[in-house]
Amino acid sequence: MGDTSILNGKRILAVDDEPDVLEVIQEELGQCTVTTAQTFESARDLIQAGGYDLIILDIMGVRGFDLLDECRKSRIPAAMLTAHSIDVQSLNRSIRHGAVSFLPKDELSRLPEILAEILESLEEGQSHWPKLFSRLGPFFHERLGVVWEDLERPPYPPYFY
Repeated sequence: MGDTSILNGKRILAVDDEPDVLEVIQEELGQCTVTTAQTFESARDLIQAGGYDLIILDIMGVRGFDLLDECRKSRIPAAMLTAHSIDVQSLNRSIRHGAVSFLPKDELSRLPEILAEILESLEEGQSHWPKLFSRLGPFFHERLGVVWEDLERPPYPPYFY
C-alpha cells in the first residue's frame, strides 16, 4: 500500500443512501474527518456549507450527478462512487460533469490508497483520470471515447486543483 499520510486531517464528505457503505468508508478513512449524508437534501446542504477537501458521491440513490453540479458550484472536488461495474456512460458523464475520479464500491478496501492518489494529483495540479485509466487497461480505454490528451486538459475548471 502506498503512502497515505496526505489523508491526515483531511475533511471528507461521503454521500450514499446505504448506511453500511458509509460505515465502511468511515472505517477505511480513519485518519480523516469523515462526515456522511444519506439523502440528496442533507448532502446538498453540507456541500453548500463547504469546508471539505474531497466529496465522495454515490451515483445512484442520492442523485449523485445533481450533487456533482453542486460540488462544481462550491468548487469542491468530487469523486463518483458506484456499485455497478464501471460502465462507459457513467464514466464519461462523470468526466464531462467535473468529477475528479471514479470509485467502484468493490474497491473500498483500497480507498485510502486511491484517495491519497487523487489528493496528490490535485495538489500537483494534475488530473487523476490518466492514473485511473492506466489501471483500467487499454480495452476499456478504447471504449471510453476520450483521448489521453483530453484527460490531461480536463473539461472541468482548474479550481479543482
